[in-house]
Amino acid sequence: MSKIDELIAQYCPNGVEYKELGEVVILTMGTSPAGNTFSHNSEDGIEFHQGKTSFGNEIIKHSNIYTTSPIKIAEPNSLIMSVRAPVGATNLTDRRIAIGRGLCSMIGKNGLMTKFLYYFINNNIQAFKNKSSGSTFEAINTNEIKHMFIPIPPPPVQQEIVNILDKFTELEAELEAELEARRKQYEYYRNQLLTPVEVDGKWLMNGKEVEWKTLGEVGTFVRGNGLQKKDFTESGVGCIHYGQIYTYYGFSANKTKSFVSHDLATKFRKAKKGDLVIATTSENMEDVCKTVVWLGDEEICISGETYIFKHNQNPKYLAYHLQTPMFFDYKKQNVTGTKVIRLHGEKLEKYQIPIPPLSEQERIVEILDKFDRLVNDISEGLPAEIEARRKQYEYYRGKLLLFQPVTAGLTRSPQNNGE
Repeated sequence: MSKIDELIAQYCPNGVEYKELGEVVILTMGTSPAGNTFSHNSEDGIEFHQGKTSFGNEIIKHSNIYTTSPIKIAEPNSLIMSVRAPVGATNLTDRRIAIGRGLCSMIGKNGLMTKFLYYFINNNIQAFKNKSSGSTFEAINTNEIKHMFIPIPPPPVQQEIVNILDKFTELEAELEAELEARRKQYEYYRNQLLTPVEVDGKWLMNGKEVEWKTLGEVGTFVRGNGLQKKDFTESGVGCIHYGQIYTYYGFSANKTKSFVSHDLATKFRKAKKGDLVIATTSENMEDVCKTVVWLGDEEICISGETYIFKHNQNPKYLAYHLQTPMFFDYKKQNVTGTKVIRLHGEKLEKYQIPIPPLSEQERIVEILDKFDRLVNDISEGLPAEIEARRKQYEYYRGKLLLFQPVTAGLTRSPQNNGE
């Protein structure tokens, strides 16, 4: 028998009482400061968090925005929850902060631990979402929150559940930190491997002499055309729409998410195996020229706002180079637009890239592929381990927070809080 089973057998063998949140939490709804009362000086006011604050499973980070206006306060060690979209997003604060409209704070009372409440809400976010209203702006009001039911096991049981779930979150945080460190290491080695140095009038990369060429000399840019999302079919000829390059595809692909009919495919320009598919339009500088290496055996159709780059080099070598600070600096100097940022084909053609022998390109790609799999591949490496740990955590969280009600007549529980 596990420790949690022993505690349940000792303290609540006949079940657990469920209470409405209004009975067991101190609930404070956020408000908006009056007038121009914001400052960037912490000595002038109290740190302020707005309803649009982004949440994750970690302590709230400093906002660097302060207010001198009288406003609702979340005390240290309280839970902060979004009451507007995304309803139910939660976090914990380790300090006193001001909360704006769209947020509320909760502190457990009458036998409820705040950290236990935090895990309970995270396990039942959908129930809170189901209580929200509004067609254009999702929100949940105070009364709906107060009438949600929560199990109140004895303090030793709550504490043991919190201890178990804390260990899961700590492990995930450690893996996330390791992943971040590996990504920085990957970026460092990628930039080192792909940056040539001049020695005695020669340009060398990893000891191998390189030749500087423009992309226009290395290959040919073919602009995609016409393909729209309304053209998609269940099967047919594979296709890539430029928006999918940002939302779906990674560094390389050998299968497409979408298809078009064989008849319509005759109208579109196509990429073949080894071609680069480059999105040349974005809303931010980082994503302009995000590139997918096409490695599938079949030709695929490509939409507008992209270029197909046809060449005779190692495709992954070229694509890795388009991730370097060298290319990023070139983009910054040559893009057009503000809200919609674009790098035109003639500018891409003029970009100079170091070209080592093909054997050296292959060696560099082999090294970088190993790093890429470690930090980006969801089927292996750290991302896969993090995903597995997250699923394991969610499974045990659901099991640990499910209790038999102590009163037979009480029918509401975590599973029917409005879900």
